[in-house]
Amino acid sequence: MRFLDDLQARLSALLSDTPAAELQRSLKALLTQQFARMELVTRDDLDVQARVLARTREKLEALEARVARLEVPSASATPETEKPAA
Repeated sequence: MRFLDDLQARLSALLSDTPAAELQRSLKALLTQQFARMELVTRDDLDVQARVLARTREKLEALEARVARLEVPSASATPETEKPAA
C-alpha cells in the first residue's frame, strides 16, 4: 500500500507543472462555477425533505380518514325536511 501511495505522489508531482495539470485546474474551476449556478442541493438536504414529505403524507392521510369518520354520522343524521316538488 505504501508503494502505491509513493507512486501516486511521484506521478502527481510530475504532472503538477504540465499543461494537463493547468487544464485540470481550469476545468475544475469551470465545473464548480457551473454547479454553483445550478443551485444544486446536497443528498442530505434531499433526504431530509423526503422524510418531511413522508411525514406530511402520513398526517394528511390520517386527517382525511378522520374527516371521513366525522362526515359519515352527520350525513345519515340529516333530516329530510325538503320534499320534492310535485
